[in-house]
Amino acid sequence: MSPLPSLAPSPTQELRKLVIGEVSNITRSVQPSMYTPQHVSIGPNHRTWHPTLARDDEKNACLRAILPVETTVEACLDELTLLEDQARSCYSRKVDNMDSDQFVRTLLRDGCYLLACFKEDDADDDGRSSDGSASSPADHRGGTPSVVPATGGRNTLDDVAVVRDVFFLAENQIPFFVVDKIHQLSVVDGGAPTVNPVVWYPKKLLECRQYSVAEPEIGGESWPGDLLHLLYMHLMPAVLKGKAKAPSGRGVPDKKTVGRWRKATEYDSAGIKFRSLPLGTDGVSCILDVKMDSRRGILGVPRLNIDADTWRLLRNLMALEQHNPEATGKHVTAYCIFMSQVASTAADVDLLSGNGVIVHVLGSHTDAAVFFTSLCKGIMFNANEPGSNYLLATYHQMEKQFRSRLRRWKALLVRKHSNPWITVGLIAGALGLACVPWCKQFSLFWVTGMERAN
Repeated sequence: MSPLPSLAPSPTQELRKLVIGEVSNITRSVQPSMYTPQHVSIGPNHRTWHPTLARDDEKNACLRAILPVETTVEACLDELTLLEDQARSCYSRKVDNMDSDQFVRTLLRDGCYLLACFKEDDADDDGRSSDGSASSPADHRGGTPSVVPATGGRNTLDDVAVVRDVFFLAENQIPFFVVDKIHQLSVVDGGAPTVNPVVWYPKKLLECRQYSVAEPEIGGESWPGDLLHLLYMHLMPAVLKGKAKAPSGRGVPDKKTVGRWRKATEYDSAGIKFRSLPLGTDGVSCILDVKMDSRRGILGVPRLNIDADTWRLLRNLMALEQHNPEATGKHVTAYCIFMSQVASTAADVDLLSGNGVIVHVLGSHTDAAVFFTSLCKGIMFNANEPGSNYLLATYHQMEKQFRSRLRRWKALLVRKHSNPWITVGLIAGALGLACVPWCKQFSLFWVTGMERAN
């Protein structure tokens, strides 16, 4: 069978390269399992480090399922060989333990595996819904994203493990332009071009977890570097949307030095209250949309639902930013530092949970606080650089509110005299004091009048 003619370059090939980096030893040492796949390896990194997770039999089955019968494996390998140098350059660690054939075959198998796992799933064999439109697995499971296991069976635990390993781990990735190229190769000659089925999945996944309802533009100059970056694109705070991104680490430092965020209980004692912000309202599209209402002294924070994979996701998103500050910024890191410092004790977590800012199913508030305090260990971040810290203005607003003597006095008064009868007594006493001058004036008029009458 004749080889395929070379396809047009994927849009992702023309954009700034995103680095698939190794997590630093100091960061990994805090909790190594947060960065290690448990079910399947994707890309050369963990294929080398954990060969038992390669799952080549499953991946070969996916390859046969994804590629059209008229497309040979050799033709696909030839196409990917044209991208080999570019793909190798995406890894921070030189991939020198694989020759050209091994590396390209790894990319092909892994790319087909991803496309097969996250293909559009419907009752119809052609992946179309009854009205002819493309559907997703979420349409058939009550709105909850799912995957189609590569084995062809249904195993919920495997589904969860696949999603966790291929979307949440910074090191367990292949470049997205490789996945997109394989998707192009999977289109039958003469068939209409379709949207890469992997693209829609992060939106469903984050909506299900209530982390984001954003709909970022995927295309043109906004193409992901890998699947973790694709998910990352849904977590852009509203204050940064539509603005030219200042290069991370190159912004003009703020004249006011930024210290640690205070604990939630300290802010509360100064009269600053925390409130949960619902996603999809008032410009709030993701958990990073923290908003300060200085007039009312209320900090609005979108609810963070904490599950078994929350810490893994946040840690790996920060690892992505550590290796790609110019391409991504560091807004997830800024958010994580904020949360790790305001929720650093059990009392803080209790307060935030009571206000709907945090929802967790851990053993205790103490367990949650321990996770928060260790969340950013080993992470490098300069809070004084506007290009890195999107919460810089919020921090200064909070400090101004915290140091306000009037607000602290009012908060102390409310805290000490919260009994409503005491409040009524204070009001009555204030009215009595206000009436004293009038009583004196009336007495003077009465005495003067009596003297004149006599």
